[in-house]
Order: sequence, then C-alpha cells, then structure tokens
Amino acid sequence: MRPAPIALWLRLVLALALVRPRAVGWAPVRAPIYVSSWAVQVSQGNREVERLARKFGFVNLGPIFPDGQYFHLRHRGVVQQSLTPHWGHRLHLKKNPKVQWFQQQTLQRRVKRSVVVPTDPWFSKQWYMNSEAQPDLSILQAWSQGLSGQGIVVSVLDDGIEKDHPDLWANYDPLASYDFNDYDPDPQPRYTPSKENRHGTRCAGEVAAMANNGFCGVGVAFNARIGGVRMLDGTITDVIEAQSLSLQPQHIHIYSASWGPEDDGRTVDGPGILTREAFRRGVTKGRGGLGTLFIWASGNGGLHYDNCNCDGYTNSIHTLSVGSTTQQGRVPWYSEACASTLTTTYSSGVATDPQIVTTDLHHGCTDQHTGTSASAPLAAGMIALALEANPFLTWRDMQHLVVRASKPAHLQAEDWRTNGVGRQVSHHYGYGLLDAGLLVDTARTWLPTQPQRKCAVRVQSRPTPILPLIYIRENVSACAGLHNSIRSLEHVQAQLTLSYSRRGDLEISLTSPMGTRSTLVAIRPLDVSTEGYNNWVFMSTHFWDENPQGVWTLGLENKGYYFNTGTLYRYTLLLYGTAEDMTARPTGPQRVTAPPTSWDSSAWPTAPRGSSTTQGW
Repeated sequence: MRPAPIALWLRLVLALALVRPRAVGWAPVRAPIYVSSWAVQVSQGNREVERLARKFGFVNLGPIFPDGQYFHLRHRGVVQQSLTPHWGHRLHLKKNPKVQWFQQQTLQRRVKRSVVVPTDPWFSKQWYMNSEAQPDLSILQAWSQGLSGQGIVVSVLDDGIEKDHPDLWANYDPLASYDFNDYDPDPQPRYTPSKENRHGTRCAGEVAAMANNGFCGVGVAFNARIGGVRMLDGTITDVIEAQSLSLQPQHIHIYSASWGPEDDGRTVDGPGILTREAFRRGVTKGRGGLGTLFIWASGNGGLHYDNCNCDGYTNSIHTLSVGSTTQQGRVPWYSEACASTLTTTYSSGVATDPQIVTTDLHHGCTDQHTGTSASAPLAAGMIALALEANPFLTWRDMQHLVVRASKPAHLQAEDWRTNGVGRQVSHHYGYGLLDAGLLVDTARTWLPTQPQRKCAVRVQSRPTPILPLIYIRENVSACAGLHNSIRSLEHVQAQLTLSYSRRGDLEISLTSPMGTRSTLVAIRPLDVSTEGYNNWVFMSTHFWDENPQGVWTLGLENKGYYFNTGTLYRYTLLLYGTAEDMTARPTGPQRVTAPPTSWDSSAWPTAPRGSSTTQGW
C-alpha cells in the first residue's frame, strides 16, 4: 500500500533534515544531543541532593568530585537521547534556591586516536627501544640506572583494558581502574568481532607490559602499576570525562589519554565545564598537591589538514601533548602540526614502516599499533621513569624537564626555528624527540620551579575589521611591579573572539618580543564554517623560558578566498610562567657514555615485579 502524499512529504522532509551536507560550502552543524543525566552543584551536600532527587523523581548517582559539591543525577522518566533539553526539569532546578548550578548532559563526540591495523609481536621488534633505531628513545639508558617505574601508577583512559592479559595481570592495579560506561569497578573491554575495543589494552601494554615473562614485548615502565578506565565505549558526557580524569587523584600519578574531538579538519571543540574543572583540580590537588600528570596524544587529523590547537584537550596548559615521528624521522601522514605540542616519540608512517609492539585483546600481542595513540603511552612510560627518579616533581617541573630532554635529533621538518633562548622548536614535533636517559638524568637533580604566575593583558575589546593581513601589536610589561610579574615564560595563550566568512582560510600567528613566531592555527581547507572563533583559547609552548616583556604581535592573514571578510571583537593575551630567570639555571647533566648499541640479555631481570632478583641491574 503506497503512503499518502502528506506522509510521503513528511518522510522526505525528515530524511533531508537527518542527512549531513558534505558539498563544498556547507558547514556541518551538529545539534547537541541531550541525555537523561544532569550535573548539579549543591553546597549543602548529599542529604540535600537526596531530598531534591526524591522530590523531582531523579536518581542520585553520587558526587562527581570527592568534596561532594557536584552531583550526578539521572531521571528514568526522560528519554535516553533527545534533540531538546527537558524544560520541565530545567525549570524545577532553576527555581530551587539550593541549586547553585546545573547542566543537562549532552553527548560528546570523542574518537580514539588510532590507525586501525592487524596483529603479531616481541622485544626484538621494539626498534624504538632496543637501539635498532638511531637515535632510539634512550630507554635502555634509563633502565641501566635501575629505573623501571617501580612505585608509579599509570591509568589509561580509554575503552577498557584486558586486566587478565598475560603481559599485564601482575602489574594491574584495580584502584587505578573503573568502568564509567557501565558504572562498575571492572574495566574489562567489551569484545566484538571487529575488536574495536582493543585501543586501551594496546596503550596499556606500551606503558607497563611485564618484563621477562616469555611473552610479547616489554613496557617502557615494566614495573609500574597499570590501571584502565573504560569511558569511550558508550555514552560520553562531560560528567563521564570529568569523573574519569578525577579517579583516585591521590593514588594515580599519570593519566594517559589518546582521544579527543573528531580529527576531521573542521571541528573546533574541547572539554566542558566539569572536565576543565577536573583538569584544574588535578594539577592543584592531585598527587598531594604536586599535580596530576595528564599525557595526551596530539591527534591524527593530518590527512584532513587538521590543527591540534582547535582541540581544547591537547592545547590545554594542564596536558602534556605528544606528537609522532617515523623511524626515519619523517612527519607521519596522520600527524597534526600545532603550537601546543611539547614533545615527540616514535610511531609509524606509511604501510611499510615498522610500527609499535604491544599487548592486544584476547591475551594476544601485536606489532602493528600506530598513530599518535602509540606515541603518547611511550611518553607516559618515560615520564613514569622520571617520576621514579624524582617523586617530588610537580606537573610544571615535568613540562620543564620534557622541554629540556627533547632534541631535534634526525627529525625532518621545514619549520624548525630557534626561539629566543636558543632552543629549536617545530610545530610538527614541539621541542623534538624525547630522550628517556636525559629526562631521568635531569630529573634527579632538578630544583623545583617557583609558583606559577599568570598575567592577563586585555589587548583588543572593540570591533576591528580583519583585512587580508593585519597585525595587532601590544607593548606588554608582563605585570612588572605586581605580585604576578613574570620573568620566564611557560605557556602563552591568545583568547580570541572573531567572525570570519570561511574560518579555515584564516591563519593566526603570535610573535614574541624576542622574535619567536608561532603559528596558532594554520589554514584548514575543510573548515568552511562561518562561525569564527567564540572566546577560543589558542596556546603555544614555543616561547618557553623567554622574557615576555616587550611588544607582542598577533597576526591575522587571509590565506584563502580573496573576498573573505571578518571582524576581531576581543583579544586577550594570557602569559604563564615564573619570577625566576630559568635561563640562568645550569643546562642540566649531560650523558658522557654512549647508549648501548645492542641488547644485553644478561642485564634483563629474571623475575616478575616485587621479587628481590629484580634489583641490581
């Protein structure tokens, strides 16, 4: 029976509404999808939240953070997913004087940063660790000092980890693990024929696969405790991300994350209110006040000319962003260039390049792990070794150390530049290839940095037309004479609100008083949005240790369609750093012996974690 004309017309309209336009000139618009859970802030605590929940039919799922101000509520009478918020519950919560803040949660699009490939494996294939590559990551040098990650806890935030894997079970830490997709303590991944939930298990093996157990390869920090948070295999909300990043902050030292918004070359997205609060709490309260270490993969959007400064996770000052290079020191095809990347480790490039060896699902192993997903866990393992060498390092100390322990080595790029303090830096690689031996050597003798200072400079607050090329210059004192004056820079942010007829055609740069030019965002040909940037915070690490006093220059240049137009509405320059002149510090210990040229099996420990025979390298 044929449908009536009106019904057919309605069906056609609905189908057209659901189709995402992909033609040139269309900007993809994703309406928020609301779910049946809310975050609420109630300072009176759990008793008041219970009363509120009973009154309006919510289920109280407990506090989001340990101090019991923010709570997670769910309503069984609300559909799981909706294109519109629930106005009735919004009205109830808004009218309640005990509720200081609330937010109905929405789905967050987060994708695992993996390049999907097959499986196989063991240590002779771990070219990036066993001196087959020249230079390698100098991990043997760190191991030779007796470091193995002992006493350090790393948690991989992903799609779960196979906790009973023969290469992980002895290092598995249940206190560093949780399943926020199903809200239970077991992070075991969900098995499917396509094995799409192998990502977390692979990342975990890179960090802490066991040593000398006759199976697969070995993790960089093979005696570290390893946990897994299952949070990518299901509904992802701001609440779930915040809870994952806040799990056991006094127990977990390092969180490794290889995911973020879609790397499609057109998305500008970042953490929500609660996740930003989780980062802030992590660095201020985590590890007894020393600060949680958040290690982040920079992104796999190179094929789409994406820029990781449009990703609010990698460009956060609280995350340590890690890029990739191939064995030959080339930029991989998936690699994103941006100013927020701090360091680089190995991964693979074209299909013929050697890849990363690690644990795999179903108690297996693989030698085909790749992408920036494979680079970040290697850095997390190396940082675990440095933290074992000096457990008193703050989150900022570690970033200083990584800057100093990263070298251009053989990394090939056309944009290597020398900054104002004589360090080479690149938008592809940050400060270069991370050297574990140099990292732990420098960590042992590192003196703590002075407290972080922040100086905000409101540069532009009235509408200014964006011509084909404009420069906005500001002479900055860096808050000289005030309690927050800065002598040596760490992170620099430019917070911008602007409109532009085709956002991806606009290149934005920032040049420091010492002459270092950093590209905050390069052209993104697939970004055809007309929305511009609304209070977006760009970040650069390229000015590290420079003196910020003097003229800063923001450049905005049309690199696309000639008739593009736009307006800059607001520009705030945010400087972070310390009162100390960091360039006056010694350059740090230098290695006087060459790293081993071949693997000596007699130096390998012959017992699993905790046995006395693992001592005495």
